[in-house]
Amino acid sequence: MCGIVAYTGKNQAEEFLLKGLQALEYRGYDSAGIEVVSPSGNLHGVKCAGRVQTLVDRCKTANPVGTTGIAHTRWATHGAPSDRNAHPHLDCSGRIAIVHNGIIENYAELRSYLARNGHTLVSDSDSEVIAHLVEDAWKGPARGDLVRALSNAAERLTGSYAIAVICADAPDQVAVTRKGAPLVVASAEDGAYAASDVTPLASVTSHVITLDDGQLALLEGSGGVQVFDADCNPVEHPDTFDIDWDASAATLGGYPDFMAKEISEQPEAIERLLKDRLGEHGINLDELSMSNEELAAIDRIYLVACGTSYHVGLIARELVEQWAKIPVFCEYASELNYKEPLVTTHTLCVIITQSGETADTLTAARRMRAMGCKVFAITNVLGSTAARESDGTLYVQAGPEICVCSTKAYTAQIVASALLALRLSLAKGQMDQAEVERHFHDLEQLPGLIREVLKRDWQDQRAASLFRNARSALFLGRGVNSTTAYEGALKLKEVSYLHAEAYPAGEMKHGPIALLEPGFPVVAIVPADHVHDKTVSNIQEVIARGATCIAVATDGDEQVASLCEHVLWIPAAPDERLAPILAVVHLQLLARYVARARGCDVDKPRNLAKSVTVE
Repeated sequence: MCGIVAYTGKNQAEEFLLKGLQALEYRGYDSAGIEVVSPSGNLHGVKCAGRVQTLVDRCKTANPVGTTGIAHTRWATHGAPSDRNAHPHLDCSGRIAIVHNGIIENYAELRSYLARNGHTLVSDSDSEVIAHLVEDAWKGPARGDLVRALSNAAERLTGSYAIAVICADAPDQVAVTRKGAPLVVASAEDGAYAASDVTPLASVTSHVITLDDGQLALLEGSGGVQVFDADCNPVEHPDTFDIDWDASAATLGGYPDFMAKEISEQPEAIERLLKDRLGEHGINLDELSMSNEELAAIDRIYLVACGTSYHVGLIARELVEQWAKIPVFCEYASELNYKEPLVTTHTLCVIITQSGETADTLTAARRMRAMGCKVFAITNVLGSTAARESDGTLYVQAGPEICVCSTKAYTAQIVASALLALRLSLAKGQMDQAEVERHFHDLEQLPGLIREVLKRDWQDQRAASLFRNARSALFLGRGVNSTTAYEGALKLKEVSYLHAEAYPAGEMKHGPIALLEPGFPVVAIVPADHVHDKTVSNIQEVIARGATCIAVATDGDEQVASLCEHVLWIPAAPDERLAPILAVVHLQLLARYVARARGCDVDKPRNLAKSVTVE
């Protein structure tokens, strides 16, 4: 989950490396560090526990001068966050430095081997062994070839990794490789670049190379990039793609934080996704790479995801089953990996992942494909592993999501799932063209309706005061909005560190009702739908026990207004199955206001990282 960047070229490396770390800090922020090859021919490094800004401040004094360097922002796995465990890690000679994203599963065995052979390791990190393995290879079988030295070291590793290495004796080179962790490289006039994802590279190039598992690349000071296979043979035509968003998309642009910015960007994200999707013969979803006959033959679907994306899957299940009449299994990827799914030759696996790099989800996808499933990805990140390893990919086009907790990608993924459901419904003969068009036009109304919700953020700011002295909160919803409750509770936990629990409203009486007491905050999602009256009854149960109820309700609901102290109003949804997209915007705003009132960093919540690339 860590972020790595590398550069060699004509310019001082420090500026790009530090800016690159700031762009990647959502991947981890326990510690940070930088290492450059100095003009004197030695390595010069600075590293520290804490945020990237602490590193930036230290670099002002340390002044790491050099045109070749690597840098790292850490999400701790092995070893506590500390200066000592921060990357980059050095070899015994102090002339080789590495940064690593991933987990080395056999690090204990390798530490023991290295200690027996005279190496001294100074950190608790699993990553440090890589530097010493490169050292041995550099002095031995690689004979001063940095790519071969890294390749030799990588052969000894079990686990996942994206690695960048520099050597003081090769001052204008950076060698990189990957297995199970993301890494992209780029060639430009002023130098060669590498990063965990495209975010830092958007400011320097629009064209990047993606490395496949086992491939290596050599970045050269001239700006050249050479790609090699696992045997160090040149790869003539590596995978490439173009970055289709401006670097300014990853800046605050006047907003106080990325969470606020990304919540506000949801209407535009959905508009981009829907553009040109309705054709003469239904929904244009060529990305599926499946014929009508293949789609019609699908007998079951597995929706596989983690975290917020799993909540997308729960709503997608409702849409697919109701519209296309296909049985759907929604599974946590981390759990599916230890189950025996019921797969036939006509089973479709859909993975939902914002980053496209979630380790559990990728593992599940590979397993399902090995069992004979076609795998379709719904993701946000261009060139991600999920996209490259799937039979088809639907990019949600939400743009870079810098805040660790997902907001705009969540709603865009739901809309993408709706498009998939409509495509399947037509192929299955469950809808005709006119009905598909009607549902599509319902989707087209969403951006305008979300903009109306955004204008009402003062309601969320006012309701946030009810959580000032709370120790916990309960979120309730029925039907498809039980999922909205799950997502609302998750958002509150992620950014405010306030415990929250979500339950289907009808299940409250089977345990959670014991939590209720005067002042206890309960958030009830109660739009105008077929279970509205039942949810109102649950609200009355809450109020009868002295708890404080905050409702998310449809404009004009006088019954709810008469019962609840605070109402977060949403306009009427064109289809009740789409109400969760409107309701969740209020819950995103509410979580943000509660977090800010509690003094929390909404963009970088403690212990979390944007992309979970370890299992």
